[in-house]
Amino acid sequence: MKITNIETLCLSRPHEPERQWITAKYRTIKADCAIVIIETDGNLRGIGEACAYGDPPKIKERVAGLAKNLIGKDPADPSIVPRPEGKDRAPDIAIAGIDCALWDLRGKIENKRVAELLTDNPLDKVRVYASSGCMYDWDEDPKQVVHEAIGYADEGWTAMKMRIGTDWEWSGVTADRFIELAGQVTDAVIDRMQMMLDGNCRLSEEDSLKIAKALDEMGWTWFEEPMKRDPNAYARLNAAVDMPITGGEPFTRIEQFEPYFEKNAFAIAQPDAGVCGITECFLIAERAHELGVDLCPHSWHNGLMAMANGHLVAALPNPRVLEVCRIQGPLQWGILKAKPAIEDGYLIFPDAPGLGVEIPDDLEERFPFIEGHYGITVSR
Repeated sequence: MKITNIETLCLSRPHEPERQWITAKYRTIKADCAIVIIETDGNLRGIGEACAYGDPPKIKERVAGLAKNLIGKDPADPSIVPRPEGKDRAPDIAIAGIDCALWDLRGKIENKRVAELLTDNPLDKVRVYASSGCMYDWDEDPKQVVHEAIGYADEGWTAMKMRIGTDWEWSGVTADRFIELAGQVTDAVIDRMQMMLDGNCRLSEEDSLKIAKALDEMGWTWFEEPMKRDPNAYARLNAAVDMPITGGEPFTRIEQFEPYFEKNAFAIAQPDAGVCGITECFLIAERAHELGVDLCPHSWHNGLMAMANGHLVAALPNPRVLEVCRIQGPLQWGILKAKPAIEDGYLIFPDAPGLGVEIPDDLEERFPFIEGHYGITVSR
């Protein structure tokens, strides 16, 4: 079997005003998606989602350049895709999209789920967590995040990750004020849901430590990327609390994780198949496991990426949870012919080879790409 064509779909959907969300100083006004499609002369095709942070039109351009060396190659040969370079995330994301599509294609060739290609006896479902907490505004209604958490718990989600809200300087927010809000979330749902916090690298080390100690006492599950990425600072924070300190979502090669592994700076590693590919993610997972570090992938955008990261979780030696964005809007699952079932807090894999899902033929008509960045800067 030979590869005959590789193309990239660039898709968008504008958020209605009530769906727009703001974190820090950035308001997200649309959802984007880039899907790599690999066709063969064997009447099989593979599909993979590349993280939209790579900018879909640029992803399409980079994929086209890489495709010149892939046409005519055997898709079952794992050596045909170059490794991510680990220098600039954006070019590596195109490689990740191709890699995910090839894993889907190999699964279809062998009539196995991707998780079954990665390991023997993988899970047939994985626990998921609701990833959001991005819509509360410190100037308006910070308790929105409390109500949001209650809503997810009422829906049957068993875990949720929230963020730290709009720009703290706008509203004079302090670590103590945030801890008070986190306490309200804890009181509302901790008996029904695990809670995680993503700091989006926005906090000082001093505030990170103060918040980490408070969350640790409240029984939160992890604290993700609280401050600027620095293995020494993360090592100090990870040593100071029992709660896991996590990170690594933009890293595209195992070598970028090594300084953090060496210093015991991450208790949980968080690469993303849509950023570095399933192949590199699994290498990182194997290395992390050797060192007693778990892996919970970052998985923010759309449903096809969730499936790639889900199969990765299903194949891990200590599988934990899969991130599912709750505020991406209709594009998220609309890119698939059928949304996989999410029941009782678990994503259930379809009984189909590869990633287990397919895309409809009219995606570009239904979700035409909207030029421009997905977010705008807000000032107050």
